[in-house]
Amino acid sequence: MGTSDRGPRPIILIIDDQPTNIQVLAEALSGTYEILFATKGEKALELVSSRVVDLVLLDVVMPEMNGYEVCRHLKNDEKTRDIPVIFVTAMNEIGDETKGFDVGGVDYITKPISPRTVRARVKTHLQLKATRDLLEELASIDGLTEIANRRRFDETLDREWSRMLRSQQTLSVFLLDVDFFKAYNDTYGHSIGDECLREIARALTVTFQRPSDLVARYGGEEFGVILTDTDAGGVRRLIEKGLENIAGLGITHSGSSVAEHVTASLGGITVIPSPALSRSEALVLVDELLYEAKADGRNRGVYLDMVADAKTTIIPKSRPSGIE
Repeated sequence: MGTSDRGPRPIILIIDDQPTNIQVLAEALSGTYEILFATKGEKALELVSSRVVDLVLLDVVMPEMNGYEVCRHLKNDEKTRDIPVIFVTAMNEIGDETKGFDVGGVDYITKPISPRTVRARVKTHLQLKATRDLLEELASIDGLTEIANRRRFDETLDREWSRMLRSQQTLSVFLLDVDFFKAYNDTYGHSIGDECLREIARALTVTFQRPSDLVARYGGEEFGVILTDTDAGGVRRLIEKGLENIAGLGITHSGSSVAEHVTASLGGITVIPSPALSRSEALVLVDELLYEAKADGRNRGVYLDMVADAKTTIIPKSRPSGIE
């Protein structure tokens, strides 16, 4: 049951060592949800690591790994910790329920199973999860530009830094600042300045468009970018393209001493994270490179490939040519 990728129906994983219990639960939920099942805790954890699962129905008493242990594993894994877990069991003592909630369960259904109760509890917790997911998404979006905000940038950098530290793969981080933006606001007004920032956000999302790329509004007129799985040559090309796409907007800027149109400066690094360099220290270095780009004349990027110990100054085409 349920071998395709995530579809329009929510996916429910039933974990129980008794096939008859799985059948009762599956019949109660059939037609509304896609059903996956496992009869052992270890198999369930393997399954949930490779599939998107929206909710887990979990028996407590199972051989080898009981339900409480399975739930602990789910809650200790960043990828699965937000999946609602409903315990389904014949154990109905207060202490059993308390232990289930303590390890991260959201509800407790006792056997014998009532299909109506199962359907109602599953529907309620899926609705609650959808609401939480929406609120979290809204909390991570910048209201002006509708791209990721500083909070999302910091969370993503924390997560990717830790992941690349484990895998010893490269991570690239940029900070980009709109040149002479205060003068732009003073000249054209804040509402036009807001529209300028929205256009720049659009130009950056067109440039860095892979699902794994993150473009965020870092603060004010400053933007942040996080890239994974990109070699130094690819990073340099993307920096140049990003700066050219901003210039390509052709937004008139009479208050700039660099060009007649809006431009940006950028500092960036590619690094293999290690205990010798913290995430915050890496950001300080990126900010220093951004300052260097400004001091050197703006409308450029200063990029440090820390893996090869090579610094490059990247100057985009000077004429607006449209977004590519």
